[in-house]
Amino acid sequence: MADRVPANALADWLLAHGRTSVDTDEAAQLLGVPRGQVRTRLYAVAQRHELVSAARGLWIPVPAQYRTWGAPPGVQFVDDLMRHLSREYYVGWLSAAEIHGAAHQRPQAFQVAVDGRVGNRTVGRTRFDFALRAGVANLPRVRHPVPTGFVRVATRELTVLDLCDELPRAAGLSNAATVLAELAEDDQLDVHELGRVSQVFPAATGRRAGWLLDLVAPHLDTDPLADALQNRSGTPSLLRPDRPARGAVDTRWHVRMNTEVEPDL
Repeated sequence: MADRVPANALADWLLAHGRTSVDTDEAAQLLGVPRGQVRTRLYAVAQRHELVSAARGLWIPVPAQYRTWGAPPGVQFVDDLMRHLSREYYVGWLSAAEIHGAAHQRPQAFQVAVDGRVGNRTVGRTRFDFALRAGVANLPRVRHPVPTGFVRVATRELTVLDLCDELPRAAGLSNAATVLAELAEDDQLDVHELGRVSQVFPAATGRRAGWLLDLVAPHLDTDPLADALQNRSGTPSLLRPDRPARGAVDTRWHVRMNTEVEPDL
């Protein structure tokens, strides 16, 4: 085994060796102490914000530029955290939209979809908001590079549908419309893919997405999405599901327009 690493040098040793995290078992080996003594040995180091515990048994070394924050930005260690917790995940909703360049309104929390229960937590300046999502591993994700490696992020098309599916996580319908407009800029949204992914969501989600895209991105040909939804029957979907079923019905999208939408464009 390599020479032992003093506790006060562990964070910089990890960073110098390209390490973005260490679990308690390996930390015990590096420090040359029993596992049960690791937290005590690292207490002063953690107080100086050189290391932070993101979950029980997981330690994140904090680069010097982030030590006044108490931790690196969550996007830089969420992949390590999810691997430690044995969870499939993707960064989603407004956090994914921001990564894709739709940064009109910075999300108040770092929104992550997971395939099993994970408790929300705040690490440094990042407030994690974990949402249980079935079939995470089978939904379209991309590997997005970050300084520490990569994170899994919902594709633009999945982000559109997630935002239209859970409006509170989108900060409301009007904000969702604003973000959709940005995601659809420069023809970066694949509407054929949007139609394909819409099949794993309730019909109301795809209809709401189509109606909003027609409103905020009139240049976009949304016919492939409309075609994908045409065989999904049922009563008209509500544009805003927490409001009464009033208002006219848009026949193209089978959506009851029960509220006003005011995107910030």
